[in-house]
Amino acid sequence: MIKKIFIMEKRDRLGYIEGLVSVVVNVLLFALKYWAGIVSGSIALIADAWHTMSDSLSSIIVIIGVKLSSRKPDKKHPFGHGRWEQVSAIFIGFLLVIIAYEFARESIEKFNAHEQANFGTVAIVATIISILVKEALAQYAFWIGRKTDNTSIRADGWHHRTDALSSVVVLIGIFFRNKFWWMDSILGICISLMLFYAVFDIVRDAISKILGEEPSKELLIKVKAIIGSTVEQELNAHHFHIHQYGHHKELTFHIKVDENISIKEGHELATRIEFEILIKLDIQATIHIEPVYVKH
Repeated sequence: MIKKIFIMEKRDRLGYIEGLVSVVVNVLLFALKYWAGIVSGSIALIADAWHTMSDSLSSIIVIIGVKLSSRKPDKKHPFGHGRWEQVSAIFIGFLLVIIAYEFARESIEKFNAHEQANFGTVAIVATIISILVKEALAQYAFWIGRKTDNTSIRADGWHHRTDALSSVVVLIGIFFRNKFWWMDSILGICISLMLFYAVFDIVRDAISKILGEEPSKELLIKVKAIIGSTVEQELNAHHFHIHQYGHHKELTFHIKVDENISIKEGHELATRIEFEILIKLDIQATIHIEPVYVKH
């Protein structure tokens, strides 16, 4: 148990570090790209800067999620506070929708007015730096995600990579600016659409977790393997439900037992399985016992 606590503390610490590094670097990149966008008059660059800031916000969610997940359950919140991560994601999603809408509107106005951005060396250098730094952050987040098995950190890595790809799009547009006067406006709209999609993905994932999701096939295989290695008889485990609260997970399911065993024997059987699931999967399980003849 002490070893498990140490692993969880190390996992939380790595999550904090990844989140903090991501926030600091993204804020610096935001400032660089925003300044380059103002100097060049490019809506696409300014929109790309806010796309970078959206990654910073997602990293803040990672930090909040790690912090809340590490808090112990209390009387009012017996399952912990992990779902604040999803609530925060929804709030940030609404903020990003407003930002994306404004960039789309400004890009359309600029297109109708036939305005052309004055891309220069500053814009090119800022965009190249952004691509290299964001891909480095993505690789760092993926590495931390593999070490901690933290899905939110891995998602943060994909946010970094998405930002790097949007900067690649801007860079391509810069090199074609002399042939197409409308390039900046179109790129601004494209990045705005990327932001809309990012919001959709973030909010959909948050709402799905709040509503509750079915256990994955991989998890069911692991649970059934634990049951098989813990007891000899066939228990026909079924009716699985999982509830996620950040890092804390609650799993409920039914098992079928011989109707002739005592309540004490049934309780001891279920407790043994619950303990093994807790130790091996870090999931709090609750098992409902049914006689074998009962049809669910």
